[in-house]
Amino acid sequence: MTAAEVALPYATAYHAPVLCHTVLEFLITDLAGTYVDATAGGGGHTAALLESLHVEGRVIAIDRDRDAIAAVQQRLAPMLKSGRLVLLHGTLGALPDLIASFLPVAGLLLDLGVSSHQLDHAPRGFSHRFEAPLDMRMDMSAPLTAHAIVNTYSEDALRKILYQWGEEPRARRIAQRIVATRPLQTTTDLAAVIRNAVPARFEAKTLARTFQAVRIAVNGELDELAHVLETSSDFVKDGGHLVAISYHSLEDRLVKRMLRHGNLEGIPRRDRYGTSLSPWKPLTRKPIVPETAEIVANPRARSARLRAAVRHITPDHPT
Repeated sequence: MTAAEVALPYATAYHAPVLCHTVLEFLITDLAGTYVDATAGGGGHTAALLESLHVEGRVIAIDRDRDAIAAVQQRLAPMLKSGRLVLLHGTLGALPDLIASFLPVAGLLLDLGVSSHQLDHAPRGFSHRFEAPLDMRMDMSAPLTAHAIVNTYSEDALRKILYQWGEEPRARRIAQRIVATRPLQTTTDLAAVIRNAVPARFEAKTLARTFQAVRIAVNGELDELAHVLETSSDFVKDGGHLVAISYHSLEDRLVKRMLRHGNLEGIPRRDRYGTSLSPWKPLTRKPIVPETAEIVANPRARSARLRAAVRHITPDHPT
């Protein structure tokens, strides 16, 4: 077995699941339980879960990207046939409805961000490394594209997107340049505008932040995440676990607040006796990050942050 295989178990050409062994350690509480992999990607975490559970155990795998659905169908066809794997197409925001007939579940996994396939498959338009149409849709049937945002949104709306969702300090200047240069047709066009708007020493980070911001806007990623976090305690059973892997501070902030305080505002709420009213109790004091070997084998893992919590009964949130 090679060092890469040790560092990247269950990886395929489609996607390499991050922190795979850690996910299993924190997620599994019932070997015969039902688990939800809400962001299936290439099926790496799903495959690991199915291999670790008893034959009675089951995984509900969900993804909004039909390329991911097809990859999992091909990879785990025997599990689909046996009924141990249920594969569903949908968004995080639709998750409560998608899994309504399987409740309650023993655990929920949220592996956020984009897959390697989405970044590396040039026609999807997620990366500034390739020339492609300005698309960035995770669900290719969705109506909103990066082209529409870049070419029709006002300068102020673009500035807000870049500042709020890319945390880009030069958001105003970039938005001004985009509006002045429109129409933009390709990822290369957008990248050229960004490069012309900032000093060369800031180019790499600004490209990454800008493309991230537009992608989040196209897919409504933070709204989707907020919804599933707010509803998660309704479908994870008492004693069940939630594991979330974030890849940037905006995602991690929402996850941290919900798992620590039970709300997205990060406000501690307690009863008259001082007992926390949060339906979640954190299992990780600080986020867990990949080891060096995994980052060497998969550089995209370097920004991953894993947090976990256990669902517990509170007076205001019974099971």
